[in-house]
Amino acid sequence: MKVQLLSVIFSGLFLSFGCPWIKAQGVSTLNSSDFVLNKSDTMQVITLNDIYVYPPPVFKSPAEEAQYWKLIRDVKKTLPYSKMIYATLIETYEYIQTLPTEKERENHLKRMEKDLYAQYMPVLKKMTLTQGKLLIRLVDRECNQSSYDLLKAFLGSTRAGFWNIFAGIFGASLKSTWDPNGKDAAAERVVELVEMGVL
Repeated sequence: MKVQLLSVIFSGLFLSFGCPWIKAQGVSTLNSSDFVLNKSDTMQVITLNDIYVYPPPVFKSPAEEAQYWKLIRDVKKTLPYSKMIYATLIETYEYIQTLPTEKERENHLKRMEKDLYAQYMPVLKKMTLTQGKLLIRLVDRECNQSSYDLLKAFLGSTRAGFWNIFAGIFGASLKSTWDPNGKDAAAERVVELVEMGVL
């Protein structure tokens, strides 16, 4: 029951079906902006991802090690959704700016909310409460805004407030933020390693 109710909160954050960071068949194409002309020579410009190097984790007990592996599992499950939320919000924001009236924007958001609820609810129902809380904080990490602020921007303060109160019933808060130097330090390390493809 708790998992199902908490899952409802996140359905409002998904506002499009696309996953723009996925490339067809894993092949990326180069365009003219990937090259720089220097006098008479053309050079390809490649931007490499940051690389983080950590010492191997040291565990004080088997329970601590089990908790670490559980964190890895939870990050791997929720991180793609936080990235999808970010990409979706950007895409949706750009699209609704092209709609001429406020009524059309509201109607579009309501349709998207309904469609996305139907599409993603089965996945969100399978998340545990811990994974739901982690997803809330990861959304803040990816978007630099709390889930509450995002819902408020797209759905209004009344609905955002309702969902935050609803989340509070289960011990969660949509106003939770990412704290990479505090309580989320271990999770930040795992996120960075997962993003590099090490984990």
